[in-house]
Amino acid sequence: MMKVLITGSNGLLGQYLVQRLAGNPDYDVIATGRGPNRLRMKEGYAYESVNMADEAAIKGLVDRHKPDAIIHAAAMTQADDCERNKDSCWMANVSATRFLLQAAEKAGSFFLFLSTDFVFDGLAGPYREEDPVNPINYYGASKAAAERIVKQAKIPWAIARTVLVYGVADDPRRSNIISWVKSNLEQKKKIKVVVDQWRTPTLVQDLAEGCRLIIDKKAEGVFHLSGKDMLTPYDMAEKVAGYLELDKKLFEKVDASSFRQPAQRPAKTGFVIEKAEKELGFSPRSFEEGLKIVVEQLTGK
Repeated sequence: MMKVLITGSNGLLGQYLVQRLAGNPDYDVIATGRGPNRLRMKEGYAYESVNMADEAAIKGLVDRHKPDAIIHAAAMTQADDCERNKDSCWMANVSATRFLLQAAEKAGSFFLFLSTDFVFDGLAGPYREEDPVNPINYYGASKAAAERIVKQAKIPWAIARTVLVYGVADDPRRSNIISWVKSNLEQKKKIKVVVDQWRTPTLVQDLAEGCRLIIDKKAEGVFHLSGKDMLTPYDMAEKVAGYLELDKKLFEKVDASSFRQPAQRPAKTGFVIEKAEKELGFSPRSFEEGLKIVVEQLTGK
């Protein structure tokens, strides 16, 4: 049995990591998050609240449990919040990673760090693992800095970068592009949808499975885990409307520059995932398949 510590378990990915691993007798799962456990699934794992800004608390947590593997999914991920609150972003994404990694080195744990396509500038997507990083916003810069720390670790490590993760969270306050389009079009509301940004959107269940494959194989290095389909937000919204038979005439095509956002977004990221397919057996679903899964979860049908 592999003992796995998951940080950020109250987040979208954390939720699905807990579901994927805690239901399997091969894993002993310790989930951690900020504040109380907010997941519907309460059995099959231990939960501890931890403040990732508290170095002593993090080191105490790892020392108590001595996990075989750590999946570090906790992060400050909203790019605009990171731009407005740079100190908080650095603490959450860089300092906390350093604290956790130091504790992992002492425990001899395998360390998996979750990163982002926002480490790239978006001028040459889709990207491979070896392409040079060049973030254009503070969120991306914080993740790139954390990656550099992980790469210097004295223990086996992996970095899993991902792109525009979507799925249904236990927390009803969290929306995704599918639920956002569905809700607005059902209410006959017009929505502005961006046509000049490209991503390879990632179904959260696929990302959780990719992380499981990495820790199972103790696969070291950088891996790109995302969907295969290169789409704009408009493309995604159009597919949602078509699947749900909702009115596409309510869409207004806009450029990203029409939104005033503190954080600049890269224009075209997306990933080439051949390495993950070959070395891990990673096999993500198409956006159409992911859309069907999410709608079934949202509607219970």
